[in-house]
This record gives sequence, structure tokens and C-alpha cells, in this order.
Amino acid sequence: MASVTLDHVSLRYRSGAVGLADIDLQIADGEFLALVGPSGSGKTTLLRSIAGFLTPTAGRVLIDDRVIAGPGVAVPPEQRRLGMVFQQHAVWPHWDVGRNVEYPLRRAKVPRAERRTRVGEALDLVGLAGYERRDPATLSGGQRQRVALARALVARPRVLLLDEALSALDEPLRDRLRLELRTLTREMGLTVVHVTHDRSEALALADRVAVLDGGRIQQVDTPTNLLARPDSPFVAKFLSDATLVEGHVVDGVFSAADHPLSVPCPGRASVARATAAVLPGSITLTPGGDAVIRSSLFAPDGSDVVVDWQGTHLRARTSGSRHLVGDAVSVHIEEAVVYPQAGGHAAAREAVMSA
Repeated sequence: MASVTLDHVSLRYRSGAVGLADIDLQIADGEFLALVGPSGSGKTTLLRSIAGFLTPTAGRVLIDDRVIAGPGVAVPPEQRRLGMVFQQHAVWPHWDVGRNVEYPLRRAKVPRAERRTRVGEALDLVGLAGYERRDPATLSGGQRQRVALARALVARPRVLLLDEALSALDEPLRDRLRLELRTLTREMGLTVVHVTHDRSEALALADRVAVLDGGRIQQVDTPTNLLARPDSPFVAKFLSDATLVEGHVVDGVFSAADHPLSVPCPGRASVARATAAVLPGSITLTPGGDAVIRSSLFAPDGSDVVVDWQGTHLRARTSGSRHLVGDAVSVHIEEAVVYPQAGGHAAAREAVMSA
């Protein structure tokens, strides 16, 4: 296994568009890192720069202590000893399962007897023992994706790269493969970089999650810390569906502009401009009041609702009680995160509580 380092990596296209901007990232040996962000944020560009499909225009990419991309260095993808699984499994229909899986070993001129042994081991790892002679056309979508995963593992890669590898699968198969993938990579001690548009998947699978936007890393941290202490309004909104409210802080109290929302900020000096991120789980709704339920989605333990509170739409998650569209409710905000100057740095954010 191996560590991966991106040392001030940037990538600018000939058109002038920025793909990556000064990415500084250390992925530890055996770590499972997820990359998330909106479309065009740079997550797939970052993954493909590690794989060798794209060449950074500045900075270096290292696996362990070896530079694989940098000034004057561009190690071809096939020489980086990486395994990669794409959204579309790309299992060749004219070959049986065994031939599909052994392809990387044939290219590497591994002796036939060893190929046979390693193909059997790889298929056993992904739960397809004995499938060597099966026709891919007889397999389910989940089984074909397992074949693609076995093909990535059979060459014993130093790092496994997953590019939306589970997104084409239907639930509950997708959920089951998530669990199996996490168990497998942990047991093998694999270093994994996983690109996904599914925020829940990233938070469930990864040791750390890197949130990207505009080709830059906005925050990288454990799932727990990302949800509890987002560094910016963008991270709070993207990962947690927080409602962002503009306002100011006076004498230790955040007040929204032209709105009754008010949250104490103990120890916070007056700030002329600030943004409060109100997380859905921090809102309590009680019957009767000056807010109205505008939408309500069923959840196993309550409702996922949007509340119109005097012109401000708040996303809230309730537990136990279920709310119907049109219900009048009172809004109680238990906590918020206040960012001075509308998007201040992590050092300036202030977790605040209201009674």
C-alpha cells in the first residue's frame, strides 16, 4: 500500500479554465478519502491527475516518496501501479469473467499459473469465487461491477481509485456494495480515493472527506468534524443543507436582517456583516405559530420539511412527529454557526447556542 501527496498541484486548460488551483493534500497509507463537491468542482479532475490521465501544469503528485507527476516528470498511468474502477464497469462482453479479470496480468506478462491463482483470489475477495467461466451477459449489474473491482485488485495496486464506482447501481444493491467495499478495503489495508456525488455515501464510507469547489479544497476533515464544525457557509450548505442567513452581530447577539431570527453569540464582539448557517437538525418545530410548512417529505423517523418563516425558507428535520403542508408551526433554533464577514475563515467561525 502507499500514501499519496499532492504538493501545490494546479491544472489549467488551454482555454484558460482552471481545473485545479493549488491543491495541497496528504492521503495516508491505508486511508479511505472521499472527494465531493458540486459539478465542475474539480473532484474528478483531481482523481484523474493522480491516475495519470491528466497532467498538472504546476506542482507535484507523489506516491510514497516517488514523484509521478511534476516538472519534467509524467509517469504513464500503466506504470503507476494504481487500480481504478469507473461508474460504467467496462466488462468486455466477448471475454468470460476470468479473462476480464486477468487482463492486467496478461499485459504485465505474469506467468499463466500465477495468473490463474491470482484471478481466483481476486474473485474470492469480491464474493465471486468460481465465476471464472461465466459469461458477463449472465451477470447482474452488481456482479459486473464486482468483476471490475476484481480486475482493479488483481494487479495488487498501491492505491485504489474509484470514480463514481457505485452510482450506476440501484438501491438496495448499492447500499450492500458500499458495506462490502468498505469492509474489503479495510481488511486489505488499501489506500482509497473515492469520487462521489452522493454526500451520504462519502460520509458513510470515508475516514476523511475533502470538499471541493472551483478547483480548490474548501475543507478536508473527518465526517464528524465536517458536520459539526464546517469551515465555511459553503461547506455547511453543501454537506448539511444548512440555511444561510445574512445579518450582523451586536453585543454578542446575531440578528438577521429584516427577520426575527436571533441567536446569542457569547463572547463575540460586534460584527457589521455575518452569515449564520442554521443546520436542519438544530431546528425544533412546535404546533401553532408564525411559520408555515411549505413541503414535507416522509422519513423513517419523522419528516424532512421546508418551513416558510416570514419569507425565510428553513430546511428542518423532525423526529417522531410528522408535519403536513400548510401546518402552522413555531420555529426554535437550538444552535447555529456564525461566520463573521459573510464567509470568514475557520478561526473566525463561532458555534452558538440559543436557549
